[in-house]
Amino acid sequence: MKNTQLYISENKERFVNELIDLLKIPSISADKAYAKEVVKTAEQVSQSLKNAGADAVEICETAGYPIVYAHKLIDPKLPTVLVYGHYDVQPADPIELWTNPPFEPIIKKTEIHPEGAIFARGACDDKGQMFMHVKAFEAMMSSNELPCNVKFMIEGEEEVGSENLGLFVKNNKEKLSADVILVSDTGMLANDVPSITTGLRGLSYVEVEVTGPNRDLHSGLYGGCVANPINILNKMIASLHDEKNQITIPNFYDDVVELTKEERAEMAKAPFSIEAYCKALDIESVYGEESYSTMERGSIRPTLDVNGIWGGYTGEGAKTVIASKAYAKISMRLVPNQDPHRITELFKNHFESIAPKGTRVKVTPHHGGEPAVTPIDSIGYKAASKAYEQAFGKKPIPVRSGGSIPIVAMFEKELGLKTVLMGFGLDSDAIHSPNEHYGLFNYYKGIETIPYFYHHFTEMSK
Repeated sequence: MKNTQLYISENKERFVNELIDLLKIPSISADKAYAKEVVKTAEQVSQSLKNAGADAVEICETAGYPIVYAHKLIDPKLPTVLVYGHYDVQPADPIELWTNPPFEPIIKKTEIHPEGAIFARGACDDKGQMFMHVKAFEAMMSSNELPCNVKFMIEGEEEVGSENLGLFVKNNKEKLSADVILVSDTGMLANDVPSITTGLRGLSYVEVEVTGPNRDLHSGLYGGCVANPINILNKMIASLHDEKNQITIPNFYDDVVELTKEERAEMAKAPFSIEAYCKALDIESVYGEESYSTMERGSIRPTLDVNGIWGGYTGEGAKTVIASKAYAKISMRLVPNQDPHRITELFKNHFESIAPKGTRVKVTPHHGGEPAVTPIDSIGYKAASKAYEQAFGKKPIPVRSGGSIPIVAMFEKELGLKTVLMGFGLDSDAIHSPNEHYGLFNYYKGIETIPYFYHHFTEMSK
């Protein structure tokens, strides 16, 4: 891998410039107004893979946005690594909170990233992390040090639930056959504390609508006489947690796997400063379910959060109305053994049951996903651990993430493969938020570490 690492060192500036070009394209999959830009991004990813030395590069059409596939098969006797990533990004709203336009990337130094970080939507999630794999592959190809076969599957609908990926995987099992799946769409504890994600929470995402009168009403003439959907919705949402911040939906916790004291003690060994955590978020204290630590609340416990709420008049000045309707978007993060379909049904039944007379409730399920756990005794995990140790000079810590990557469980079901989650982002990177960024250190370190994974996985698979 010496020649690979030398190639990376000599091409760092170009690698950053090429990522910046990719980040300039607003590939927002949730907004149809950006459909052409999403497709343009797929084409640019495809060209990058061709330039890197991949064969059989395809832009595979789906009912939604295309999936970019490519491979380099050097010997059928060697193991095969399937790399997954996504090129679509979250909407950039609220735009006014960005310090630079979200699709005009700039590099700025920060306290956490003194060497600089790229500020742009998608910098970390997931263009920056996905592009590390393209550049690492290019480096191995250019130095003639690719030790095994590699396949790429880069999609454009991850941020909207990967609706068409499952069918693509189901219909292309032979094309996607491999020995392990490699994903970089997670993070690590700190730049000097490498870690590997070994668990992901599942997801149930719903939209609720509360309807009262058949039209907006004058709040003076009708206030106090009819149910106000906005007031009612707020009460209903508030009732979903009790005084211990536990979720009140009946049977919600039935299938939750409780970790042993020993397992929780191992988790607690990961370095974590509550003071630094609060300072980074500019909050006085943390908040959450009683009897669990902040790290546990964000990883091994299920949650219910309102992601958006609206209704009535929100424009400038005053308009005294009782709105006919009120809306909210709600996500529930799930832990192993919780089934997203069952949880969605439990939520729907409960939310409809607590609506007072004089209102009507509609619950619309959106996307969801299964939780997943990656074993730390697999060849894939061990190879990743050795790769981090070689690149960082210290052994990585296994951690469970609070985020969701629903396709991980789907990959195991359809392809029979475990996924190794080699993430290089930080919690402070503001993914899904204004001023998302990705440290140059993290971008380079990912490109340097990935080839070591290929080397160790190939050696350990013999």
